Amino acid sequence: MSDTLVYDAAVRVFDDLSTTEVVNAAEAGTWPVALWDAVSESGFLDALGGDGTSAFDGLADAVAVLRAAGRYAAPLPLSETMLARWLAKRAGLVPPEGPLALAVESAEDRVVLNRAGAGWHLSGAARAVPWGRNARGLVVSTGTTVALLAPVSVAITQGDNLAGEPRDDIALDHALDAKSVASVPKGADATVVYRLGALLRAAQIAGALEEALQLAVTYANDRVQFGRPIGKFQAIQQQLAQAAEQSAATSVAVAAAVAGAIAGDLAFVAPAAKLRAGEAAGKLADIVHQVHGAIGFTHEHRLHHLTRRLWSWRDEFGTESAWALELGRMMATQGADGIWPFLAQR
Repeated sequence: MSDTLVYDAAVRVFDDLSTTEVVNAAEAGTWPVALWDAVSESGFLDALGGDGTSAFDGLADAVAVLRAAGRYAAPLPLSETMLARWLAKRAGLVPPEGPLALAVESAEDRVVLNRAGAGWHLSGAARAVPWGRNARGLVVSTGTTVALLAPVSVAITQGDNLAGEPRDDIALDHALDAKSVASVPKGADATVVYRLGALLRAAQIAGALEEALQLAVTYANDRVQFGRPIGKFQAIQQQLAQAAEQSAATSVAVAAAVAGAIAGDLAFVAPAAKLRAGEAAGKLADIVHQVHGAIGFTHEHRLHHLTRRLWSWRDEFGTESAWALELGRMMATQGADGIWPFLAQR
């Protein structure tokens, strides 16, 4: 199935079931059962694959689903569950059905797996885990191992991000049997998983940017001031053009990152896409709220569902400054004469 067909199918699901009422209820603590069931039955959770010969054989389809989810502010741990299922299956583990949480050894998550007799001991802490309280299983990625903790019988400190999405701190102190732990599969170590997570989050941002821009354009054409739609005023047109530039640049960056990742260049393209998406999130959110004026800040208007997620998602799976630093280091290793050839071949 082409990614266009996948995107259209995902839009139909989210348009029907990720409504304003569902998103508001989810932010109040109600798990969207009907939406989750529809997403699961559609097969979207396995869009990344995990059983194929290529590590990223389903990346384009996964990104298409997440772009659609971002447009509708779908209140589900989609990218996390996709990534957790992909990693577990590649490692030969069998993930449980239902939403999954993911902990990746990184600056955010400190997780340690040590041998303990015939089994293993999992310790450490995972911070701001998306939907940790709703997860049926926790997939942990370290430098050398992948572990599956199911069910998630752990100490959870509940929290939320700016968008009202669950972001829970999980304390880990568990014994695991040998069947729940596997060696890191080829091409799927913790660094790769974290970069892939950044790319998937960038895809969600791209979708939210597209929808926020569309809301602003529609409002500018409908809102009449001084006898004509405000979209006819040059100042508003300039703002909308700048917002469209940010949205388009992000979509192109994400599409290029998908192609680059499949070609084996995830280390460069994922940071670049997440960095560009994060920059666009801040700039476009400012513009669309200026165009909407006071109504865009009200709880009743849908715009805040998107902009609060843009502000939240830009900080997850690496901030712009963190990825800019990594890209800068990558450039520095090329030397003065190598930077342009390095960029030109991408």
